[in-house]
Amino acid sequence: MKIKTTPSVVIRVLLWLIILLGGVVIGIKFDLIYFKSTFFSPIFHIVTFIVGVLLLKISFNAAKVGGRELKKMGREGDIPRLETNKLVTTGIFHCFRHPMLFGLSFIPLSLALLIGSPTFILFIAPLEMIFILIMVLIFEEAEAYKKFGEDYKRYKNSTPIFPKKPECYRWLFFED
Repeated sequence: MKIKTTPSVVIRVLLWLIILLGGVVIGIKFDLIYFKSTFFSPIFHIVTFIVGVLLLKISFNAAKVGGRELKKMGREGDIPRLETNKLVTTGIFHCFRHPMLFGLSFIPLSLALLIGSPTFILFIAPLEMIFILIMVLIFEEAEAYKKFGEDYKRYKNSTPIFPKKPECYRWLFFED
């Protein structure tokens, strides 16, 4: 029998959905007041939609690249979905510590571009992206240290949160 996802993961996913949907609602509400001419511009929507689709594609590619490595190297035995029980330092995780979450942090901006909300694009999505990265630094780092102890501490000291090498970003966003 497969073990279900842990409550911690469910709470994070729900929180993410709430901030995304909240961004949509607040963005459109403010657009109708402050950005009416831009919000109803077909050209603006065509351009932002195309950019949003492209950004969404590379964001999901980051999840695929990181997820593949986690599935291959980070899971042993019957553990909950979206969980790991082995520290992964190979593949894309050799470049930076949370590549999947870094890539997925672009989803608020992708969604904002898809719906063509100037308020969401300019103000809300950047704040949500920063919020996601802060949550990673606070919760994911603490959880990883609790799970893997000194091994994670050594990994953290040798692997940056954001890589310095452009090839790491190419690998994360554009490799299949």
